[in-house]
Amino acid sequence: MIGDRYEAGNDPACYPGSHVLRNIPDLQDQAELDAFEVEAVGARSLQPPPLGSFDPAHYRALHRHLFRDVYEWAGLDRTIRTAKGGNWFCYPEYIGAEMVKLFASLNAPAFQPGSDVEAFIEAVTGFLGDLNVIHPFREGNGRTQLLFVRQLGLRAGHPFRSESIEADAFLYAMIQSFHGRMEALVDELERMLA
Repeated sequence: MIGDRYEAGNDPACYPGSHVLRNIPDLQDQAELDAFEVEAVGARSLQPPPLGSFDPAHYRALHRHLFRDVYEWAGLDRTIRTAKGGNWFCYPEYIGAEMVKLFASLNAPAFQPGSDVEAFIEAVTGFLGDLNVIHPFREGNGRTQLLFVRQLGLRAGHPFRSESIEADAFLYAMIQSFHGRMEALVDELERMLA
C-alpha cells in the first residue's frame, strides 16, 4: 500500500526481481496494484465485517475480509521476516504465540463494556502499539488494526469515528509507538472518539 515498502530479502510473496506482492489479479506494476487494492479494500470496508470473540482468529478473519480479493494469503500470518524503516517486526516463528498472549489482555476490565474512557484509551493504546510490533501480515496490518480497534471501541462503549482518521498523523503516531513513545497515539485515539 501507500508509504514505505517493507524490507524483506528473497521474498517468495513477491514477483521475481521485484517488490510487488503476488496478487489475485496478477498485477505486476506497483501503481496498478496500489490502485486495485484501494478499490477492492474500500469496497469490502463498506460491507459488514465479521464478528468474533476478539481473539487472534477474529483478527485474522478481519484481514481476510478486507484483502480476500487482492491476496490469496489474506488472513494468514506472514512467513518471512520484515522491517520498515530499519525496524524489524516480530519474527514469523513467534507471531502465533505473541498473538495469543496479546489478545488474552483483552479480558482486562479496561476493554469491557462500561469501562472508564481514560482507562480504555490507555489500554487500547498499549494493545495497538504491541499489535503493530507483531505485524502478523505481509501487507494490510494498519487497516486491519483500525477495523479491529473500532470493533473494540464499540464493544466497550467508546466508539471511534472512522472519518476522523488523519492518515499521516496516525502513521506518525504508530511509528512513535514502535519506539515506546505512546503520547502521539493517545492523542490520535482521543481525537477519534465519537
